[in-house]
Amino acid sequence: MSKKTSIPVSTLGTPRIGPRRELKFALEDYWSGKSDFVSLQEKASALRCANWARQRSLGVDNVPSNDFSLYDHVLDTCVMVGAIPEIYDWQGGLIEPATYFAMARGDTQEESCCGKTTQKGIPALEMTKWFDTNYHYMVPELSSEQHFTLASTKAVDEFREAKALGFKTRPVLLGPVTFLKLSKGTGAGFDPLSLLDRLLPVYGEVLRQLRDSGAEWVQVDEPCLVLDLSDADRAALKKTYQVLGKAVPNLRLMLTTYFGGLGDNLQTALSLPVDGLHVDLVRAPEQLDAVIAGANPEQVISLGVIDGRNIWRADLQAIYDRIAPAIASRGAALFEIAPSCSLLHVPIDLEQESDLDADLRSWLAFAVQKIDELKILSRALGDGIGSVASEFRDASAAIAARRKSTKVHNRLVTERALAVTHDMAKRQSPFDIRRAAQQEKLGLPEFPTTTIGSFPQTTDVRKSRAAFAKGTLDGAGYDAFIQTETEAAIRWQEEIGIDVLVHGEFERNDMVQYFGEKLAGYAFTKHGWVQSYGSRYVRPPVIFGDVSRPEPMTVKWSQYAQSLTDRPVKGMLTGPVTMMQWSFVRDDLPRRDVCAQIALALRDEVTDLEVAGIGLIQIDEPAIREGLPLRRGDWKAYLDWAVECFRLSASGVRDETQIHTHMCYSEFNDIIEAIGAMDADVISIETSRSKMELLDAFVNYAYPNDIGPGVYDIHSPRVPTIDEMVDLLAAATRQLAVSQIWVNPDCGLKTRNWEEVRPALINMVEAARMLRKSMAEAAQ
Repeated sequence: MSKKTSIPVSTLGTPRIGPRRELKFALEDYWSGKSDFVSLQEKASALRCANWARQRSLGVDNVPSNDFSLYDHVLDTCVMVGAIPEIYDWQGGLIEPATYFAMARGDTQEESCCGKTTQKGIPALEMTKWFDTNYHYMVPELSSEQHFTLASTKAVDEFREAKALGFKTRPVLLGPVTFLKLSKGTGAGFDPLSLLDRLLPVYGEVLRQLRDSGAEWVQVDEPCLVLDLSDADRAALKKTYQVLGKAVPNLRLMLTTYFGGLGDNLQTALSLPVDGLHVDLVRAPEQLDAVIAGANPEQVISLGVIDGRNIWRADLQAIYDRIAPAIASRGAALFEIAPSCSLLHVPIDLEQESDLDADLRSWLAFAVQKIDELKILSRALGDGIGSVASEFRDASAAIAARRKSTKVHNRLVTERALAVTHDMAKRQSPFDIRRAAQQEKLGLPEFPTTTIGSFPQTTDVRKSRAAFAKGTLDGAGYDAFIQTETEAAIRWQEEIGIDVLVHGEFERNDMVQYFGEKLAGYAFTKHGWVQSYGSRYVRPPVIFGDVSRPEPMTVKWSQYAQSLTDRPVKGMLTGPVTMMQWSFVRDDLPRRDVCAQIALALRDEVTDLEVAGIGLIQIDEPAIREGLPLRRGDWKAYLDWAVECFRLSASGVRDETQIHTHMCYSEFNDIIEAIGAMDADVISIETSRSKMELLDAFVNYAYPNDIGPGVYDIHSPRVPTIDEMVDLLAAATRQLAVSQIWVNPDCGLKTRNWEEVRPALINMVEAARMLRKSMAEAAQ
């Protein structure tokens, strides 16, 4: 009997960063001037080659190219099509590295005039979350006058690079409709989708170059197909693929959707003249039968069966049982199997985590292991389960052990969560009463100044923490170091005149990891890095079991900082939704139940901080918006429990204790009522990059509580001037009552250095003083 053919395996994309974060260090060396662009390109090329080689060695049949990026794939698409705003002074031709990174990070230029040299800042593009993930993308900025032209040959260059090395790849492009829908239109009422006819010729040219270079297939990502689409959106998709199909014959397109089901866009997707369609069967397993029933008889269907966004080991038997009948009925030659989405969102290799608890490790799968799971399924589908019987047994045994483990389940946590009442999520009094009590206690001026919480994590801070973790610095020595850093930060804030101080968070490695390490039910990796944006990587905690707080987490350092000063010091916590959203979350319990467990643990911390004399407590929830389901019909259920969990964490305190929250890089218009329902006394938000545009949502809603519209973009190395901040605050006063406005950066300062932070905060404090003075003079 002849051996059957295994089902082809695709990956859609893999982590870019390198097993030891090689890309991060290469980028930072380049930005700091320690290396040149040639060196950066050499290191990037080595990472790409290693990615291709790794996938081929694991048996991947369709290896992607152009899934690598020096910063962000949406930014890469901007420069590919010449969508470069005038502020970056692009003169045409192929993009230069300086322009690319100015769009990503902003830039500071010196301008000489009249014998003086001044700093002329160029801001970065806006940044926001990629669908409902924690990956950030740079927001394309388009105007009605936009003309597109090929300004980067990266997609073609990397295909040719792989080909020269002996790797036959499937190039990846962000689809033109998704690109336009992710873009920001400049000008009232301007819809970027109206630019489609101008954009398609550039895509056509890229596709022709790929075809002429030897590409047989191109993966075109259109995740917008899992969103609520209008008739105009659907018409744009149909037009796009009709035009591209005619413009580039003899090139096969794999249309890729992910992060959800096609739903009411299914017929649109099936009607497009493409040769393949990828669907997410992890988020939307129910769509399998409809997709297969409606697909063109010759169309290849890529089945996204392994979770590309979470790290739990797959139930291979269950996946096989679900898809095997469909494959048998249609024919194996018309299928591929793949992750649900690009593996960008998971760490690279579990083999690096030798220190993890053995049971937990047996329940996990990172990118390499997920590819191995795909190959096992491929063999089972091609050669029968008998060919991989031991692998199936191992997977089933691990899943069964996890289901029964006492490391996962805690009866006391479950009982406490069941005893929660609605009244536990309500403050004692309405905001107006609380505000009066808080002002009497705090006595703050108009335009009170503060920061979001963290100060620069210097080399000394990181070295000290690493030494403590390794045991080369004992607990007493580490505490002494943190005391010194904290006192220096308090004294400096007093010196420059900040009104509400922070302790600086020098003892914290990460705003989620720090708390997770002190909570039961969490675990941590050593090398489980994933990209957040650019060179900013995070190691998401793993929520594997029921969550509880064995002991106080932040009281010691908050209380110490407050003992150093008469000015109020904020306690700093990460909220329950963000603690969950920025973790790899267990998949055996509803997310709302996981979030409620975390909320109860944080509630204990909030009340302990109040007892310790901390009068302001910030509970950051930057992930509220990103956790929003992609379909509007699912929003209410999510927002109801997300808001309830925040309030459960915050509502155990007295009226005079002021609760702050912080959110960044989000579109707030659609969820502003839910933000209001959170009932935080003060919310700080990002508004510097958007020139206060994000404030419109709060104004239109008539947000009743206090707001800190960020006046300093901390994600850029440039130092904003006093005048810039005054202008932003003046704009805020035209939209908000003066009594509502706080003055702060738009995010924490951990990733910046003191040489940038000191002058920026001095300017911020001076801007607040100038506004107070001008308001006082106007009132006379």
